Amino acid sequence: MNKINFDDFNLSKNTDNLLPVIIQDAVSMKVLMLGYMNREAFDKTIETGMVTFFSRSRNRLWTKGETSGNHLLLKEMYMDCDNDTLLIKALPVGPTCHRGTESCFDTPSEEGFIRKLSEVVKQRHRDMPEDSYTTRLFIRGIKKIAQKVGEEAVESAIEAVDGNRSRFIYEASDLMFHYLVLLEEMGVTLDDIESELLSRHI
Repeated sequence: MNKINFDDFNLSKNTDNLLPVIIQDAVSMKVLMLGYMNREAFDKTIETGMVTFFSRSRNRLWTKGETSGNHLLLKEMYMDCDNDTLLIKALPVGPTCHRGTESCFDTPSEEGFIRKLSEVVKQRHRDMPEDSYTTRLFIRGIKKIAQKVGEEAVESAIEAVDGNRSRFIYEASDLMFHYLVLLEEMGVTLDDIESELLSRHI
């Protein structure tokens, strides 16, 4: 994590000596909330690894999730160009907003098609509709699903070696679909994979 000192911030315009802090999901990059820190909250965040604010309404330090358990685990922090605002990338444990939502901001979903396809796969697994290829895969079990992932991976590799871009896209799409089915069968989400990849690059 990048090293930042509270003394580096320019708080001359803030009579309360409070630092605005924007919280962003370190995996999805979704903006989660805005809070404020004084020096003590900043130091406690660094010390504990759990994002801590200064509550203006309660006039005291407040570690996010201290009552709900919905903590924000510190991953990275950055100053803005004027040194008067802090951006924190965090891993949320549970919903961030007191309403039980992921974010305090009601922004439209920014999910890509692969995540939407993953949700379709989950729904197929839950409902097991007849005449569905995905249902047949789940019925045949993990060995068949894993076999299909292996087959599609080999076919994708062959097309890549041959330099056939259009066929590679076709086979890679098959690979991606069967990979999503395998993740679902294993009880693993795309967020789990992203979190693992993120942990390797921090």
